[in-house]
Amino acid sequence: MFRSSSPRGLSETWCLILRVAEKGMGKLQRFATLLQQLHRDDEATIFKPALSSLELSVNNHAADFSLSTLPGPPLSLSCLVQNSSQAEELLWYRGNGRVELKDGNKVNISNICVSPVTESDNGVTFTCRLARNKSVQVSVTLDVQFPPWLTGEESLQIEEDKDVTLTCNAKSNPQAQAAWYKNNTTLILQQNRYQLYQTSEVFQLSIKTVQKSDNGTYTCVVKSSLGEGRKDFHLIVEDKKPVFPQEAIIAAVVVVTVTVLFGIVARKDKIFKVRKALGS
Repeated sequence: MFRSSSPRGLSETWCLILRVAEKGMGKLQRFATLLQQLHRDDEATIFKPALSSLELSVNNHAADFSLSTLPGPPLSLSCLVQNSSQAEELLWYRGNGRVELKDGNKVNISNICVSPVTESDNGVTFTCRLARNKSVQVSVTLDVQFPPWLTGEESLQIEEDKDVTLTCNAKSNPQAQAAWYKNNTTLILQQNRYQLYQTSEVFQLSIKTVQKSDNGTYTCVVKSSLGEGRKDFHLIVEDKKPVFPQEAIIAAVVVVTVTVLFGIVARKDKIFKVRKALGS
């Protein structure tokens, strides 16, 4: 089923009624068209209402509006032509994409359903337009509200004196805020040691030059008015590995290489002298 939206009072039952009614509506609209043709004396006398008098409404809204909802239940959008004395074709768009409508769901009144509503529908705009003048239109933008979803745990091993970043990814609407804890206690942010970074979906804690005292469990708690989520990070700081100066390593490799070469040359000279003595 095509996915769309509805006023709060409409339910999944209404969406089902709309689909059943489409078949009957097609027959009624064909009958109405036939009656109109019978009363026309001449094609040139057909009256078309002035476009300035025509208006559209979506769910009883004559201007663009936002519709708040939650994920799950289906929503219905109903577009109606106002001030029309003849059949007017309607068009529906999801964003910039045209919505396919059945024949019985195009003239003077048109309904679409979003079923089910998902988080990805948040911010999507549906627009109903008059076919013969697309400037006559009404748009509705979905405001799908959902809590942050964040669970699980992660273990990180980091060498002493290195930097580490803990990252939480959590979408929500309305936007959530993050708080950080260490061993279930509010983390005290030491200047020049901790850095926080936050966008609408990413929450990060960076620790500079980690020390043994940084060992512990860090918890990211992301909270909005609709709920909260959390994730644990088990940070293990390992001993710093000894670092040998690069110059000393290169010098040692050169000394070993030269020694080996001299040994090979000296061995060749000795073997040559022995062979020469045996030949004489």
